[in-house]
Amino acid sequence: MTNAEQTAAALDKGAAAEGVDDKTGAHLPGDSSMWVFVLGDLVIFSSYFIIFMVYRNRERQLFLESQQHLSLDIGIINTLVLLASSWFVARSVQSTRAGDYGRAIRLIIGGGICGVLFALIKAYEWTSKLSQGLTFPSNDFFMFYYMLTGVHLFHVLLGLVILTVVFFELRNPKLRRISMVETGATYWHMVDLLWIVLFALLYVMR
Repeated sequence: MTNAEQTAAALDKGAAAEGVDDKTGAHLPGDSSMWVFVLGDLVIFSSYFIIFMVYRNRERQLFLESQQHLSLDIGIINTLVLLASSWFVARSVQSTRAGDYGRAIRLIIGGGICGVLFALIKAYEWTSKLSQGLTFPSNDFFMFYYMLTGVHLFHVLLGLVILTVVFFELRNPKLRRISMVETGATYWHMVDLLWIVLFALLYVMR
């Protein structure tokens, strides 16, 4: 075997070890276990959304009237904040791949700050609704509102913990595994996707 053939064989083995397609350079970002978790979570949330739609069709007028108590402006702001957060995290992945760890750290911090801001806005919205007497037992719409946004907020808080782990990973020169950063980004983008669907169902759909 010539040196060129040996080099090509070594590259093929390296690509296979990294899960990279030698023709396209594409690979599944992050850890496969996170993808299993994300897909399972999406199936569970899809079930919630279907149940919500069944109740909405049964009590259409009640849901429409209750929906008027939600602030579309707050929903839009929260959506923009979470989209900005996902943008920061996606750019952090790109910077990590390029070896620009300083920028990657700053972008992860930006994503985390947006996540905290989202949680604070949601807490303000809940407080506002509770002060108006709109509680979990008020009616079926608000039962779903608090349940769905509450479960989503839990995912946001868990995502902030994951982003914190990514932050410390990037700060440690002995670690800085791109797979860890991609895994954190995979989860965070799922959180963003779930909110977009929730925003459409709870705030926009008439």
